Amino acid sequence: MSIPSTSTAAPVAATPVAAPRRFGPVGLVLAGGISVQFGGALAVTMIPRAGSLGVVTLRLLVAAVVLLVVCRPGLRGHSRTDWGTVVVFGVTMAAMNGLFYQSLARIPLGPAVTLEVLGPLALSVLTSRRALNTVWAGLALAGVFLLGGGGFSGLDPAGVAFALGAGAMWATYIVFSARTGRRFPQADGLALAMVVAALVFLPLGIAESGTRLLNPVTIGLGSGVAVLSSVLPYTLELLALRRLPASTFAILMSLEPAIAATAGFLILHQALSLSEALAIGLVIGASMGAVRTQVGRGKVKREAVQEGERAAVVPS
Repeated sequence: MSIPSTSTAAPVAATPVAAPRRFGPVGLVLAGGISVQFGGALAVTMIPRAGSLGVVTLRLLVAAVVLLVVCRPGLRGHSRTDWGTVVVFGVTMAAMNGLFYQSLARIPLGPAVTLEVLGPLALSVLTSRRALNTVWAGLALAGVFLLGGGGFSGLDPAGVAFALGAGAMWATYIVFSARTGRRFPQADGLALAMVVAALVFLPLGIAESGTRLLNPVTIGLGSGVAVLSSVLPYTLELLALRRLPASTFAILMSLEPAIAATAGFLILHQALSLSEALAIGLVIGASMGAVRTQVGRGKVKREAVQEGERAAVVPS
């Protein structure tokens, strides 16, 4: 189901969202997931250097600058509701990132993402109008808990709480990303929301990290995290949400633990157990089922429309 932008502004040629049009929405979501999880693994290595709040600050600041320079969003012609949507979207991104990186400072990457993805899974159940999507969400949920070893009692309670809070913000992010994409052309709304997120988080990062944020190596690593974890995935997800319903997008987000486990293995040397591999299979199966359900639904709608058009032109 397409969700077209309501804006009539002309596309910006230099905007980085023009090229990905050749890819389907599912491909955009998967590319964004790979980018954000490998960026998260890189961020874990930065926490001892700059602190979790410092890493988030660098990530949001660099992402805001990049998006402003590339997108050059217009500030005129937007309603009060448009600006309200952008502000809520930006505050949500700040909260989601801050809570998640607080969890990464206390628990491993895989369990943190596993807990965080419960937010989108809950959203998929609440927003879906098809019983079959609830089945896919349940299957993905089973995989998520299996990936966590059947329970999280051995993890730091504060880290678990932060990850669950990040999951709630992730579900909110999905909703307001879709709304922002409908109200602003290209990635203009995302760029403006990223500025809001950076400004909200800047005092926290300065308070925790201070002059450590000015270290050239830290800035370089933070820039890499910003591109991988913010600029690319948020842009791709915003595009995908214009063409995917929130329920299907949320179930696709259940792939994140599998991607995170892979990133953790390759970058942080965290090996996968047999149960974790099985969990990844369950999650991927649920995501594929959700996509097939949505594609099948779209095909039925198209065939119905074509049949109606034929009936309209054929005399009785």
